[in-house]
Amino acid sequence: MSRVHPGLPANHATAAWALPLLLLLLLPPTSARPSAGPGYLRRGWLRLLTEGEDCGPCRPELCAAPRGCLAGQVRDACDCCWECANLEGQLCDLDPSTRFYGRCGEQLECRLDAGDDLHRGEVPEPWCACRSQSPLCGSDGRTYAQICRLQEAARARPDANLTVAHPGPCESEPKIVSQPRDIWNVTGQDVIFGCEVFAYPMASIEWKKDGWDVQLPGDDPHISVQFRGGPQRFEVTGWLQIQAVRSSDEGTYRCIARNALGWVEAPASLLVLTPDQLNSTGIPRLKSLNLVPEEAENEESYDYDFY
Repeated sequence: MSRVHPGLPANHATAAWALPLLLLLLLPPTSARPSAGPGYLRRGWLRLLTEGEDCGPCRPELCAAPRGCLAGQVRDACDCCWECANLEGQLCDLDPSTRFYGRCGEQLECRLDAGDDLHRGEVPEPWCACRSQSPLCGSDGRTYAQICRLQEAARARPDANLTVAHPGPCESEPKIVSQPRDIWNVTGQDVIFGCEVFAYPMASIEWKKDGWDVQLPGDDPHISVQFRGGPQRFEVTGWLQIQAVRSSDEGTYRCIARNALGWVEAPASLLVLTPDQLNSTGIPRLKSLNLVPEEAENEESYDYDFY
């Protein structure tokens, strides 16, 4: 252990509460918040079990060297040994005089979580939160949501010598983080293609159909396009809707994203069937071709240069 402390009293009362705490040490944390690397919850129980409520004499030579501290290092509650600081989103000790969950790392502070997602009767809990929410550009060319994310990445990859290139996001060509999907439908039904793009400066989105030179929707009243910012920062999402599809709508559609630095595109195919064709083709065969309706697919997650 990090220092020498008086032993716990060897009596039946101690054994009665020590056993449940030891069992908790064997169980992984169940919180939906980010995991704590070195196991900060276990660390809190170990403090209670081995140190009791008071600090013993400090013996720095007995302190274990902490490793993998993505939020940096802090002194323990007894100001004796160094230990891993708690990451953003992890529980922390709001009262400096307490010492169970631990202290937040560099650029982080302990705040009460009184957000809208609390259910009735729940008590707000203190979590580590980054003091800044301003994006910045890293020397690796990636945009980080705030300084705490960049520092975590820098400590995870020390050989990369990651630093802050400049405040604000990195300028980048558009990146399509959610591509339009190949879909099929029956004549007379509506279909929608979606396309989500990340870029700084913000990108514009246009839609085209292979074989057509005009930008959609053109003058076709049964085709429409919509755009909005988001869902993440520096993203824009566009939709192409075709109402009451006809056989002539079948083909490949392209989402094209542009900004001052470049452009990128992503295609998606539309297969249009008549009711008779649907009956003769069969749903199982369409699924084997990976041409299922968009609403039937599972949501996917995408990785892109905004951390």
